[in-house]
Amino acid sequence: MKNALADKAIHSITKFTTLDYPHHLASIFWFAKCNMACPYCYNPHIVRDNGTIDLEFALQFLHSRQGRLDGVVLSGGECTLYPHLEPFCEAIKALGYKIKIDTNGTNPELLTRLIEKKLVDYIALDYKAPKQQYETLTHYRHFERFEQSLSMLIQRSFPFEVRTTLHPDLLTTANINTIIEDLHVKGYTGTYYLQNYLHVNETMGHTAPPTRTFDQTELLTLIPIAFRN
Repeated sequence: MKNALADKAIHSITKFTTLDYPHHLASIFWFAKCNMACPYCYNPHIVRDNGTIDLEFALQFLHSRQGRLDGVVLSGGECTLYPHLEPFCEAIKALGYKIKIDTNGTNPELLTRLIEKKLVDYIALDYKAPKQQYETLTHYRHFERFEQSLSMLIQRSFPFEVRTTLHPDLLTTANINTIIEDLHVKGYTGTYYLQNYLHVNETMGHTAPPTRTFDQTELLTLIPIAFRN
């Protein structure tokens, strides 16, 4: 871990948030790079650029916030791409923080180890699109990797949520209902969060504002659903 501390894996730090980790005062570490290229992604600079902050600085920051923050969100980009995430989580835990991970679920082996070693407390899992649209939307072909993470989290009854960014021009009501049916069949009983796309000028795919409306009344009611934003 000593050499890994010098790695500039983090693009930037949000020093304080009350929204990103439910019921906790937290900071967010935005890890650089991602293995997907979702067109609506509003962090293209984080995905494309290299990190600017080393892990030693990040840990020093957390040390200075002990007693004021109680949680850390590891986001990105895709934080599970970082090869030393496990010992980094150990160092965060040694400072007494709870850890939430935002992930696309493409590293189920790492997520399993973090859970088994009690190095993560909550996971937000992005269900990007149904299997048939997955590669087209994400430019990542291995949907089965995400499925492994989802099934593992359900089987372990680990505290986690499933969420989808909703751009009505990219995902139709039928697409979302396919996801709802899949979650229901797999045994997911938590809340499924639909995050409305909020338009910004710079996105990964130069995405335009939605031209379609999304009819919430057509959604299946097999599992609890909540809208964000």
